[in-house]
Amino acid sequence: MIPSRRLSPPVALGGAVAIGVMTAIQARINGVLGVRVDNGIVAGCISFVVGLLALIAVISVVPSARRGVGRLRTGIRDRSVPFWMLLGGACGALTVSTQGVTAGILGVSLFTVGVVAGQTLHGLVLDRVGFGPAGVVAVTPGRVAGGALALAAVGISLGGDVLDTAPLWMLLLPFAAGVGIAWQAATNGRLAQRVRSPLAATLMSFIAGTAVLLIAAGISILVRGVPAVPPAEPWLYLGGLLGAGYILLGAFIVAHTGVLLMGLGSVLGQLATSVVIDLVWPAAAGPAPWQIAAMVVVAVASVVVALPRRARG
Repeated sequence: MIPSRRLSPPVALGGAVAIGVMTAIQARINGVLGVRVDNGIVAGCISFVVGLLALIAVISVVPSARRGVGRLRTGIRDRSVPFWMLLGGACGALTVSTQGVTAGILGVSLFTVGVVAGQTLHGLVLDRVGFGPAGVVAVTPGRVAGGALALAAVGISLGGDVLDTAPLWMLLLPFAAGVGIAWQAATNGRLAQRVRSPLAATLMSFIAGTAVLLIAAGISILVRGVPAVPPAEPWLYLGGLLGAGYILLGAFIVAHTGVLLMGLGSVLGQLATSVVIDLVWPAAAGPAPWQIAAMVVVAVASVVVALPRRARG
């Protein structure tokens, strides 16, 4: 059950940063898996299936989660849960597919800043119209400035010869994934409130995402042929577990932060982690060291200016 007591802004922001850390690690794992099987959509499907199986195992031993699934089932049957609340996982399917297609080539840093742009713009819109579980969140000058600084980080990332080493369509896919992440967080948060169980909402997200990816993977195989044999290394299948973790955490904390602040907090975790990953394990394309440093500075500033005034005081 989702607690009625609100989390303090620093605690909620810490949860958002943790989401970013898990997202960056998942992006790299799924990116490598996509390269190894030579099919990013199949890699995303594998990731979702692993996450779905893990969630089923956890829910089977957690009584409150089983009750939440019962409420979800009842809500679907009597239509008290609207159909659109069940579709958050479709955006998750877009995210993991994009990771599989682009992150192994662009590197996690460049993938992340594309996601930042999508999350920031869509997060502002969703908060303004009150789509998320936190209701209408005022678009203050600080939040606008935070969004502008996050987009500045994207502009920095596209400097130098990045556009010469990666096609434009590959840079636009992470942007679309960022839009999907913001919508998924808001939708799953609303569903978690409705069924009073973040775990049940996360399960529904993975069921929807797995269904979409199974269809997409089937079409991809028909068009491109059978993918390579999945690798034997166990760590390449941890992306699904990380996805389950950050979707669950997001469904819980988005009611305390709003969509935009959760997205900006995750930027900190994503960029800090992606910088480490790309320095230790470089990809085929990606930002230069000066761009990475500038992206981090600007992203940190974007979160600081967007924080509620009471948190900064």
